[in-house]
Amino acid sequence: MKNYGLATVAEFLGDWVLYRNLQPCEARLPRLEQIRSQLSLPNNQIPRKSEREYAQIVVQFLKHAYHLEELGGKIERLIFVGDTRLLDGAAFMNLCAAGEWPGIAFIGAETHQPTEAQITAVGASQTIYQTNRWASLPDFDQFCRAQGLPVEQGAAVVIDLDKTTLGARGRNDKVIDQARVQAVQETVAHLLGSAFDLAAFRAAYLPLNQPEFHPFTSDNQDYLAYVCLILGFGLYSLEELTADIRSQRLTSFEQFILQVEERRSELSPELARIHTEIYRCVQAGDPTPFKSFRRREYLTTMQRFGCLSEDEPVERYLEQEIVITHEVRKMALEWRERGALLFGLSDKPDEAALPTSELAAQGYLPLHHTPTHAIGEI
Repeated sequence: MKNYGLATVAEFLGDWVLYRNLQPCEARLPRLEQIRSQLSLPNNQIPRKSEREYAQIVVQFLKHAYHLEELGGKIERLIFVGDTRLLDGAAFMNLCAAGEWPGIAFIGAETHQPTEAQITAVGASQTIYQTNRWASLPDFDQFCRAQGLPVEQGAAVVIDLDKTTLGARGRNDKVIDQARVQAVQETVAHLLGSAFDLAAFRAAYLPLNQPEFHPFTSDNQDYLAYVCLILGFGLYSLEELTADIRSQRLTSFEQFILQVEERRSELSPELARIHTEIYRCVQAGDPTPFKSFRRREYLTTMQRFGCLSEDEPVERYLEQEIVITHEVRKMALEWRERGALLFGLSDKPDEAALPTSELAAQGYLPLHHTPTHAIGEI
């Protein structure tokens, strides 16, 4: 493993990036509202990455981007680079279906086992190439060419940001998680003040963040942070909540926040204010309703970008910084040179990826423009 120095995601993606709110960072692209209107999609919902409506919206952005880049011809095939078989695999298949394109997806997650790749046909003209080495990307590139889908002019390359381009899964992903947990803890501690109990917070956050409770939290960190806040205040006990979930007396976060709304008078004035903001966002269909938590997550994430000096051991970068996956960076630069369109997707909320106007005035940058070290095997 080697340190390739400071770099930015924008070096190879520019502003061709969509965060969770699906408002493009590239100013030349149409706004989400225009795309939704063209597709006759509901105005009050932001689809998630695995949903078909998400793919329909992204395909329109890809077509606009390809035209604006003046790459010649049209998109003929889709290449996807991600880190999870379930979520990224579903997004890849939906994109291919929405664009009516053949495609191949690279799904990477580093392990200490010998290098291996599993190749699976998932449709008439779609293939998933799953491997336990990020350094297998050049082999993947050769595989695409051998399959008649070369990554060059005519190809749209969709690259996942979270735990793929940044914080590679199995190599550096835990630092992303640490930044998020720190943001949840700091947000809850700030709002509860002297009533905050760190041990009680951890006793609630850790189990509720496990797959057993994902049907309740929707694996949504905004929801989980809010639940920890309400538990920390003492409106419910952890034992009461988990018992209600396991017995299915409580089946969704929406049901939980409605119960809190009915007991709003029992909250402190500050907590009632925060609850009202979150409740209104949830009612409006906003997938990231806990805005103050996500803005704090932006700061705790930025603290882990490029925070170490140039002469540290590689292991320290992987343990303490959110670093760029050099293998992704290297192949992306090569693919762009060949004439492929590069486009980044992130499920990170805009509030956790883009600075407020006040922070921007202090010099803070969007996540994809912030320098950090590039680390990789090749």
